[in-house]
Amino acid sequence: MNAITTLLRRSQPATRWLDTWLLPLSLFAMRLYLARVFFLAGLTKIQDWDTTVFLFTEEYRVPLLSPAVAAMLGTAGELLLPPLLLLGLAGRFAALGLFVLNIMAVVSYWHALEGSALEFHLQWGLMLLLLLAAGPGKLALDGLIKRRCG
Repeated sequence: MNAITTLLRRSQPATRWLDTWLLPLSLFAMRLYLARVFFLAGLTKIQDWDTTVFLFTEEYRVPLLSPAVAAMLGTAGELLLPPLLLLGLAGRFAALGLFVLNIMAVVSYWHALEGSALEFHLQWGLMLLLLLAAGPGKLALDGLIKRRCG
């Protein structure tokens, strides 16, 4: 037990450095990556709205919503939430919204998702859960606003 205690004590400077610099940068990089993925998906949907509605009608079987409403809500979420996530403004709200969108994509398109496509959705979901649990980090507007407003 003494060796473990010594190791923990000696690793504290490195741990402080990781918490101060690497964690905020990592959370920012994760937000940047996820914002890009979801925003580009939203841009793809608005490029050809008729095709998007057709896909929501024929392929993406979103439960409880009409295809047109599901297409509109999904696209709006993919376009509005990623900038919030990237900026870390209402970061947990944005992470939650994108997490729900990701779950809906998996549930409604489960029959066609396999291999790497399913893996990507699982990875995005885990990253969004981490951001939901930990928050967007120190390099986020949420933290700046919180510090300024007390």
